[in-house]
Amino acid sequence: MRKITVLPHEELCPEGKVIENVPSDVSLCQILLDNGIEMEHACEMVCACTTCHVIVKEGYDSLEDATDDEEDMLDKAWGLTLESRLSCQTFVQDEDLVIEIPKYTINLAKENH
Repeated sequence: MRKITVLPHEELCPEGKVIENVPSDVSLCQILLDNGIEMEHACEMVCACTTCHVIVKEGYDSLEDATDDEEDMLDKAWGLTLESRLSCQTFVQDEDLVIEIPKYTINLAKENH
């Protein structure tokens, strides 16, 4: 099975984390939440915001293409790169992923989930 390596993030995951045995039928956002990384997801994971934005440092080419809706939302994300994805719309496929969680989001207030 695949794994996700999360690079250190000052607030959400200071030490970084490796998540093993990642299923392919669960979104990246949900996997992070299930493993103690409190990803913002202000829209409740329906591709209506950019708070769950991640940058895929390795394994990007193995992912399904982003939908037009995801691409439209990503245009609003802070720190957008060519390897940016919304974690609520991303499912791990055939390769391991290395991801970076951006330092900021465009959300002015964090949601309590």
